Amino acid sequence: MTQHKYYKDAFDRVDDSRKNKLLEIAIDEFASKGFKNANINIIAKNAGISIGLMYKYFATKDDLFITCLKYGMTKLEHSLNDIMLSDDRLLVKTEKLIRTICSHSKKYSKYISLYNEVGAEKGTSERTRLMVEEIETKRSSIYIETITKAFENKDVRADLDPKLFAFFLDNLLTMLQFSYTCDYYRERFLIYTGIDIDEADEEMIISQLLKFIESAFTVSHEELKNL
Repeated sequence: MTQHKYYKDAFDRVDDSRKNKLLEIAIDEFASKGFKNANINIIAKNAGISIGLMYKYFATKDDLFITCLKYGMTKLEHSLNDIMLSDDRLLVKTEKLIRTICSHSKKYSKYISLYNEVGAEKGTSERTRLMVEEIETKRSSIYIETITKAFENKDVRADLDPKLFAFFLDNLLTMLQFSYTCDYYRERFLIYTGIDIDEADEEMIISQLLKFIESAFTVSHEELKNL
């Protein structure tokens, strides 16, 4: 699938340090205020550039947001892809995924906030379409490929559907991300567990989620009925 860029050629000519500084400042604005209330003039001012130059880089506020979203999510995707493409068994990969998501969510919480901003959006917009076509499609492909390989190697139960399982697994991991970074999901975690996630035992979270997923890998519905 073709990867689109949502910035003008002039932004390609900016050196990496200035480019990253501008995107980080924009991410701070979007993550703290949401897309609707974020102000592109403030972003330009904080980045030390004129609004005219900002529009030489990005045609619209939407394009700036999308570029920020791709920049932030790429940091996690590289780590996840390395794990999923390894030769480890699926359960080992899963533990590594959970640990990476826990550490990444705390270190890069503002990136996850952007991701959640799009997911919470009503209706279909360019931002929603981008996430589905470029972010979710790439992630789903590697999850499905990995689980299909595990299925063929008899590393998981025989009645598992790789595509549906990839969807359910990603949902679990996405909700874990949001529980560290987004107010609504942080409150859900507190309601269910009685613990603020910032004060929770991370090893316990990892252990319990891994046990939950392991049972899905290995125990069939019929086996559960006979327990």
